[in-house]
Amino acid sequence: MSTATTTPGVQTPTRTASGKPRHLYEVDVLRILTFACVIGVHTTSHTIATDDVPLNALLGLLHFTRLVFFSLTAFVLVYSWSLRPRPLAQFWPRRFLLVGVPYLAWSSVYVVASWLISPSTRGDVPALVTTYAQGIVTGTSWYHLYFLLVTMQVYLLLPVIVWLVRVTRRHHVAVLVVTFLLQLAVFAAYKYWPHSIDWLHGYQKQFFFSYVFFIVSGAVAADHADAFLRFIRVHRRAVLWAFAGTGGLTLGVWWLQVGLGQSLYAAGTPLQPVQVLWSTAVFVGFLAIGAAWADRRRAGSALARVVDYGSDRSFGIFLSHPFMIWVLLYGDSWLEAVVPKPWLTLVTYVLVLVLSVAVTEAFRWTPLSVPLTGRPSRARRVRRRTLAGCVAAGR
Repeated sequence: MSTATTTPGVQTPTRTASGKPRHLYEVDVLRILTFACVIGVHTTSHTIATDDVPLNALLGLLHFTRLVFFSLTAFVLVYSWSLRPRPLAQFWPRRFLLVGVPYLAWSSVYVVASWLISPSTRGDVPALVTTYAQGIVTGTSWYHLYFLLVTMQVYLLLPVIVWLVRVTRRHHVAVLVVTFLLQLAVFAAYKYWPHSIDWLHGYQKQFFFSYVFFIVSGAVAADHADAFLRFIRVHRRAVLWAFAGTGGLTLGVWWLQVGLGQSLYAAGTPLQPVQVLWSTAVFVGFLAIGAAWADRRRAGSALARVVDYGSDRSFGIFLSHPFMIWVLLYGDSWLEAVVPKPWLTLVTYVLVLVLSVAVTEAFRWTPLSVPLTGRPSRARRVRRRTLAGCVAAGR
């Protein structure tokens, strides 16, 4: 798809000197930073005091995660498609295997766990089946699973997204402006005129059209990946200053809304107009940070291995971390009894991160790796490599 051209013997942001596609290590950093902030959102939401001004302000800033996530999803999908177009009969089964199966599996984990610990529903099998079915359809089995529901909508719409990017290639600026204004209008309705969306019955975050600018902008950026990533490198300092300035603007809007009578939490909700600016700045800013890393990366170094590991495990960590929060804070939590606020937020974050990494790593070595981490089992991969090595050696 991309209209970028390469000069033989010259490395570009997306191509090696030999002309082969380059792994985008900057995207790995973007993915890690975004998922790290997702854990920050959820741990902070569960541990924050309602009158804690600094943490509520931080939470308002961290609410960019879902929007950056969908820009990242569209960027990776369209970029990968441009490199290796596949028949939809091959693309959809693989994508839905690695996202749809974990969606079904973790929905069952959270629904069954809730069912077992609730005295009012435990033993009521029809209630379990009904709750599970409703959760699958609406993405409400647990509070983070709508991410996967929207992601699968983007997968289904990929042919339309690719078609739109192609037919509007000479008008991408106009497309971005229109979708940007549309996104502002949608978020303004969600935030300031909530009765206008009563027809959505509270499910606005479960639909792809709630994130139209982020999906389209990610796709357009992928179509111009080489020029886009080159721009970020050339103008890194300006990008990071814009990132910081937009963060200051977002905090200013938060303070203004608190001053106008909104609660500390309500002033920082994610589906509001200022988040269109802030989340866009975060997406580009995180990529600039990732590009700085990619340009200095030394293959095989300890830090490179850590980043590669984090990127590979990030999805599994995302899937499991709310369960770790639940375990740590359920009922009369020992953790809450021992650690005072606001330190509870930091301690919970660290424990959730450690436990989620450990659980994800354990799952990766079992036959349940695909349903529980969205990645193939490492044990199976090791067996294949061992077998291939034996065959090559003639044993």
